Amino acid sequence: MAKLRKQHMTIHWHDIIQADSNVPAVDATLKEKATLVGRLGLMMLSVGTGAWRVRNSMNKVSRSLGISCSADIGLVSIECTCIGDNETYTQSLSLPTTGVNTDKLMELEMFMRDFPDLAGEYSVNQFHEVLDHIQKKPANYKAWNLGLASAIACCAFTFLLGGGPVEMICAFFGAGAGNFVRKLMLNRKISLLGNVAVSVATSCIVYVLTILAAQKILDISAVHQAGYICAMLFVIPGFPLITGGIDLAKLDMRSGLERIAYALLIITAATLTGWATAMVFHFQPADFPDLQLPTVTRMLLRIAASFFGVYGFSLMFNSPRKMALTAGLIGMLTNTLRLELIDLAGMPVGIAAFIGAFASGCIASLVKKYIGFPRISLTVPAIVIMVPGLYMYRGIYYMGLNDVSNGALWLTKAVLIVIALPLGLVVARLCTDKNFRHCT
Repeated sequence: MAKLRKQHMTIHWHDIIQADSNVPAVDATLKEKATLVGRLGLMMLSVGTGAWRVRNSMNKVSRSLGISCSADIGLVSIECTCIGDNETYTQSLSLPTTGVNTDKLMELEMFMRDFPDLAGEYSVNQFHEVLDHIQKKPANYKAWNLGLASAIACCAFTFLLGGGPVEMICAFFGAGAGNFVRKLMLNRKISLLGNVAVSVATSCIVYVLTILAAQKILDISAVHQAGYICAMLFVIPGFPLITGGIDLAKLDMRSGLERIAYALLIITAATLTGWATAMVFHFQPADFPDLQLPTVTRMLLRIAASFFGVYGFSLMFNSPRKMALTAGLIGMLTNTLRLELIDLAGMPVGIAAFIGAFASGCIASLVKKYIGFPRISLTVPAIVIMVPGLYMYRGIYYMGLNDVSNGALWLTKAVLIVIALPLGLVVARLCTDKNFRHCT
């Protein structure tokens, strides 16, 4: 069998510079400085952060090296021109795909934090060796770990959407199997649509088989079939949805639109796969049976479910356990606040989502000052659990049946919440970060 050739050829960064040079980076040639700036930007882009943060990182390194940099940033590509010593050097760089890795994001932020102090001591080659170490850093969790994290997150998500113990258990097995398969496919470099469709189909089929077995063996009511949607919510593209909205707010239109389009591609593939599976097994979305819980008991259970849901999603983003724990504590407070505003104050879902995201952003900014975790690594997992995956699925389901009125109703609710979430983070960032607040 012929070996597959890479469509995106590897860049050998050390071949561009003089490997034996011990000249400090500030005294290197423009070409060598530009490779460092470009590589850092590409690595920041690869871990899922938005264009504003990528550009800010490239600018920080450029200033420390005594050059200027102008960059045009997309979802998987960067075109940048570095200027210094009466010369210019332009690079066009691209990634084969995109993803999220909050652990590497933290490592890169630490690299940038120390860079100004080391630019006069380390050579360009030594800096590339540090970046080599970060780039080759293995994932924190194996496929079964991520399957378990997904199972916990979607199990908690099911309760927050109104599901009971039966739906939660079935969603646990469905989501766990689906994300386990997805991770295996990602390890084999299977393309986006392929891994989304197969993993979602796996999660739905496992849910269906689990609920059918429960009906057969334990005489469980068929009404619990409604929870199969929750088993596929691990594919919610929270990072690109949120970072895309933030990029649009900062007028990084190319990056913002590309991220939103990428997220919509995943949502469309996932919902259509779920819809097709539902058609095969004659399942249809329906409201969950009312659990009839006292107000205080429901709130306490929501606090616990929100924590485990955010914690699970954070682990899926490769966050270290301490970072995931911190994100879980933030999401525990803000998501419960959002849900109680809807139930107790009768607040519209969009406004409640805005307040929940705003609170997440403000708390994360405060935590960053004392712990140092990247803000986005805390805020996005904390509000991913607020993304209306159930509404999106129902909208597509009804559209597929030509029930336009119901489909439009659910999609409109979803769009209002999806708009409100990044807006909440943007407003929180404007209030807490003066660099983000100004356009310079």
